[in-house]
Amino acid sequence: MFHDTGDLLDRHTMQRCLELARQARGQTAPNPMVGSVVVQDGEIVGEGFHPGAGQPHAEVFALRAAGDRAEGATVYVNLEPCSHFGRTPPCADALIAAKVSRVVVGMIDPNPKVSGAGVDRLRNAGIEVVVGVEEAACRQLNEAFIYRILHQRPLGTLKYAMTLDGKIATTTGHSAWITRPESRQRVHFLRAGCDAVIIGGNTVRQDNPLLTSHGQGHNPLRVVMSRSLDLPRVAQLWKMTEAPTVVFTEAGAKPDFQQFLSDRGVEVVEVPNLSPAAVMANLFDRGFLSVLWECGGTLAAAAIRDGSVQKILAFIAPKLIGGAAAPSPVGDLGFERMTEAIELEDVKWQAIQSSSFDGVIGSDLLVEGRIKRSLTS
Repeated sequence: MFHDTGDLLDRHTMQRCLELARQARGQTAPNPMVGSVVVQDGEIVGEGFHPGAGQPHAEVFALRAAGDRAEGATVYVNLEPCSHFGRTPPCADALIAAKVSRVVVGMIDPNPKVSGAGVDRLRNAGIEVVVGVEEAACRQLNEAFIYRILHQRPLGTLKYAMTLDGKIATTTGHSAWITRPESRQRVHFLRAGCDAVIIGGNTVRQDNPLLTSHGQGHNPLRVVMSRSLDLPRVAQLWKMTEAPTVVFTEAGAKPDFQQFLSDRGVEVVEVPNLSPAAVMANLFDRGFLSVLWECGGTLAAAAIRDGSVQKILAFIAPKLIGGAAAPSPVGDLGFERMTEAIELEDVKWQAIQSSSFDGVIGSDLLVEGRIKRSLTS
């Protein structure tokens, strides 16, 4: 009932919806990224996208732009129009009121409680509805929104950079820089699409990171996890002009340092038992969709163990460091046999080439995949 591939024009116009939706990348939580296009007699007469929670949905902006030309038109939208009252009225009702003749939908709402209700309302009003056009691309765009709806927690992605022999730093802890500038620029772009970036105390001490998107877009919330609050008083994360910072710790840890952070505008959150899952629960309550873990191996292993990580993004540099004590990206998971190893699926490989080289020589490799067990956790 809800799967129609659509014709070439439909697919092309749906791709335009996705382009529009991406303009609000990283800024819509807890809402999805949605774009909409109104077409009358083969001509685009209105476009719009959802800029953020509490603001009108994409269809409303597109209909406003189209004005009277929306009547009898075809409206494209990458996510099923809503059929319920939230912060804004139902978009299905707005489409019906505009007297559009046809609606092309990329994917059905993933929320089981409302899935298909918007399509049903449109069809009951006599509007032709086509569903499933460019569905795979639509689902990819809003994978974090879908995951949050189905699992009631944000989508967690572990990102790390390592050498070809699996090291994230030398035996002394030095790690700048493993990958090339092009890879680091890609990381900045990744941050711009996330709601939060998480590191542990050791990363603050060793690297003193800024954790911003460096002009690539939206700056995420910067999150530090530290049980002991054994953190430096001078750190880029305590400068709040670039982006906000939250430090999660355990109850009673270093009251004087907590006050130091609070005086600088850093939010401090005490939890009874600090864990990745506890932090992710807090971020879910904040309405977040996507969280990027940029931590060291010990915290990465804990996040994988308790189901806080669903995806892996590994940047691999063609370098060798060596050293039995040099840290690796994921700490002890307690496995003793190769058959216990966590496998990835939907794996993608990509060479991130340097502008100074032809071909892949001297380039980093990006490997991306999903942790299998997380799909059912």
